[in-house]
Amino acid sequence: MIHTQALVDDPSSLGSGTNVWAFAHVMKGAKVGSHCNIGDHAFLETGATVGNNVTIKNRVLIWEGVTIEDDAFVGPGVVFTNDQFPRSPRMPEAKTRYSDRANWLLPTRVERGCSIGAAATICPGVILGRYSMVAAGSVVTKSIEPHSLVVGSPARHIGYVCTCGQKLEGHYQDAECAVCGESGSVRGSRSSG
Repeated sequence: MIHTQALVDDPSSLGSGTNVWAFAHVMKGAKVGSHCNIGDHAFLETGATVGNNVTIKNRVLIWEGVTIEDDAFVGPGVVFTNDQFPRSPRMPEAKTRYSDRANWLLPTRVERGCSIGAAATICPGVILGRYSMVAAGSVVTKSIEPHSLVVGSPARHIGYVCTCGQKLEGHYQDAECAVCGESGSVRGSRSSG
């Protein structure tokens, strides 16, 4: 379903069962998998890739070079970046740098099952590990390991979360979840495969 006030430059780039809500813009060359939900005012630039079963809440900005794998959650107002040292490509002193993407584009990957809280900023060139969780308002400046829970600006590791999202007591490969009962061995095999 594409809302009548959404802008999807190439509807064939959307997988089956994906919803795009009002005032969202999916540019030509962005790819979105099946059964996703893209909220109001979200923006997906050419070269962005979104897997299956992904929730993208309102006002999320996803730029070229960002890959979001299956089953991820991206909270409202999350901003991705793709250039560590941005300048206007129209500025004469920067034209040479921006003449080739390899000079500035730093790919970012959000691995399967990751959750990113509202208003977080994801700096370029990082990997958010499988089933990790970024707290609301955090600024992620470096890669985080699977099942890691990070908070703050800059984001720092404060613990681990289960596949179900609950905070764990101990390392994710050792702890049993008090809520869903998932064991560390099951969790560890999901994170490495």
